Amino acid sequence: MDMRMCLLHFLWVLCTVLTTAYSSKRPVADLDVTPRVTVAYEDVLDGKRFRSSALNYSTLLLEDERGVLYVGAREAIFALNASNIADDSQKTIHWEASADRLIDCYRKGKNNKTECFNHIRLLQRFNESHLYACGTYGFLPQCTYINANTFLLPSHFEEGKDKCPYDPSIGYTGLIIDGGLYTATGYEFKRFPGIRRILNQQLLKTEDTPPLGLHDADFVASVLVQESAVGDDDKIYYFFNEKAGEESASFVDKTMVARVARVCKSDMGGKKILQRKWTSFLKANLLCFIRHYEVLKSVYTLNTGAWDTTTFYAAFTLQWGNMEASAICQYSISEIQRAFEGPYMEYQKAFRKWSLYEKEVPSPRPGSCITNKLREEGYNSSLDLPDVVLTFVKTHPLMYNEVKPVGETPILIKNKVIYTKIAVDRVTALDGQDYDVLYIGTGDGWIHKAVVIRSFVHIIEEIQAFKEPQPVETLVISKAQGSLYVGAPSGVLQLPLSTCSRYASCYDCILARDPFCGWDGAVCKEIATAKDSAQMTQDVQHGREGCLNTTVEALPVQKNRTVLKGDDVLLQCDLSSNLAKAQWLVNETGPLEDIGGRFRVGVDGLLITDTLPEHSGDYSCYAEENSLRSLVAVYSLNVLLELPKEKVDVGEPTVPFVLPTAASQATHKMEFVYISVIVILGGLCFVLIIVLLYVSCQNNRKGKYGMGKSRHSKVELQTVSFNSKEKSADDMNNHTDGCLQIIPGEAPTASPNKDMPPPPPLPPPLPSESTNGMPTLPSMLRKMNGNSYMLLRQNEETTSPLYSSFTEELSRILEKRKHTHLVEKLDESSV
Repeated sequence: MDMRMCLLHFLWVLCTVLTTAYSSKRPVADLDVTPRVTVAYEDVLDGKRFRSSALNYSTLLLEDERGVLYVGAREAIFALNASNIADDSQKTIHWEASADRLIDCYRKGKNNKTECFNHIRLLQRFNESHLYACGTYGFLPQCTYINANTFLLPSHFEEGKDKCPYDPSIGYTGLIIDGGLYTATGYEFKRFPGIRRILNQQLLKTEDTPPLGLHDADFVASVLVQESAVGDDDKIYYFFNEKAGEESASFVDKTMVARVARVCKSDMGGKKILQRKWTSFLKANLLCFIRHYEVLKSVYTLNTGAWDTTTFYAAFTLQWGNMEASAICQYSISEIQRAFEGPYMEYQKAFRKWSLYEKEVPSPRPGSCITNKLREEGYNSSLDLPDVVLTFVKTHPLMYNEVKPVGETPILIKNKVIYTKIAVDRVTALDGQDYDVLYIGTGDGWIHKAVVIRSFVHIIEEIQAFKEPQPVETLVISKAQGSLYVGAPSGVLQLPLSTCSRYASCYDCILARDPFCGWDGAVCKEIATAKDSAQMTQDVQHGREGCLNTTVEALPVQKNRTVLKGDDVLLQCDLSSNLAKAQWLVNETGPLEDIGGRFRVGVDGLLITDTLPEHSGDYSCYAEENSLRSLVAVYSLNVLLELPKEKVDVGEPTVPFVLPTAASQATHKMEFVYISVIVILGGLCFVLIIVLLYVSCQNNRKGKYGMGKSRHSKVELQTVSFNSKEKSADDMNNHTDGCLQIIPGEAPTASPNKDMPPPPPLPPPLPSESTNGMPTLPSMLRKMNGNSYMLLRQNEETTSPLYSSFTEELSRILEKRKHTHLVEKLDESSV
């Protein structure tokens, strides 16, 4: 069964891709678009960063006219200078959940290290003087009004259960429009999905019962589109993911589908039916690439002045198996309107599926806003709508037509990348055309900057925004500051919208195809700041015209390389563009001719292995990109024989060699003989020293410990603690033979095959354990019980009275231990 399901999945995806590619108005985008330039974290020199002890800088509110960027983080709100967020002029509000709140959150089974905090989810301008903010507050949301001038935490808070989610990890979107708060999320502790509005203390919400309402919806974005200027009502559009209903095939019932919903701003609910509920709520499928296999991650609304030209850009991830891929699609407001003005779908309870509704639709059209035309017919508000209309819209919220992207295919598909956020800026280039520049955040902390050119996307560069991999959670564009603000778990980053100075040559500036940048004859700079942009060069459409016969490029300095025959040599050629290919020429006459398979062209340059004299010559590396070729590196390679006639030093004047004569050759041979003899003699001396040391050691052992040899011995008793880390120099020097070793632990039992020397005679016991206040040996021996070492050393020196008395003392000790039972068993490790 599992194999059949997997096969159905594969066939479904394959058929969908083929159908999309065949029926679309333009070719399917490349499955792996390569960014032209890669900027590593260390090279992001023009970025400004803000971070503090707080985490999760995910809520950003930019007020360009005031020059302030408000940042909502975990248990903190910041007001930053929009022109430079790193100038340490920020204002801070600490808004922490109380200790009681944390305890209660933890008792309800939530994580007290991540969830049981006050995560700021809403920051909106309420009026001229105040902001409105909401936070999760340890799974019991609270909201408050903040004076933007004083920027202090007030003492009064409002309940936020209908305004803010309990869970900080679920999707949320919120807008304040004409004093009304429009939010969409999973509400309350059980995360009931819905779209709600609080206006004048009145709550309006969606139907709670799936499938007629919302089914496990995860909200992404919302936007106001003002259509009231043409006699219609303003509309709020919501973008979200929802668990697929029975309108899909049976083997994809559990997947999420992307949708767009709309409500009317002036909706007041129904009089009898749909009381305090939306009468204008409708939803439609949002299609990008593969139906039922794409998850909506981010939506950006590009306002161009007129509502009917509003454009939406959406980022999707593809959800099929272990595949990691993302897609960017573009939508028009007219296409969304077409879906909401089309036929409805009907839910058939008997078959538990959605199907096309083909019967008569009541009038006025269900889900419509109150327009001037309806007012002329006597419908002044949604309270005046007939019950039949309200009943129909309650049971038919899903539209039949899907919202398809412009061109019916994605404008960008990127393999092995997860796109999380998108922001768009519209820029006018030198050719007078407007180009949409995309800034796309990834799940591992990179920013892709791309430009939409006709029906495809060119990725200008990829920037590593954060050193540690982390998802980009928020992107905000400031036209006034010329900046992009990036919110992430670890902090906020401010980047310039353009970095034209990064392109060092005319070719590099033209090939970048950045609408912000142009070549002025000397440097690549921003068109907006140029005094005479008419004299600048730019080619966004094709990326190859404007530099030929107009600019003289600086030639690279020739480098010399000299190697011996048979050596390997690497001629480096660093290409700044990932789209460029290295083209090598020899002596400027033609491409490389691989002699014996010795040439290897890689990303680092040209590797020549086992060089031959025929490889000598001038090597030129050209970067070829988009039919343009520019010189990158020049090398002069000289391959010498084993006995060169000339000694060549790279970068220095050549010095001729003197050919060796017969006398000099004889001298060299004698020197070799002398050196060999010295090495051999030195080795023999070393071996002889080792042998002598060994013999001396053996003689010492035989002379001192040989059986049957009478000797006057001296016995010295020393203790070395098990934990001691140092030994005195005197102790080390007393080992005159260099062969006696200290062996820790218990003494081994004597072998019966070996004769042991007789023990010394036992004198009578001592009368006391202390003499003149000094501890005697019995007390010392008590201290030596346990993990200690005892060194019994014997020397053949003449026995002095001191050492004789020491021997007698030892004998008395042993006898006393025998009679007094100092220990029950003699400590074997002490012998």
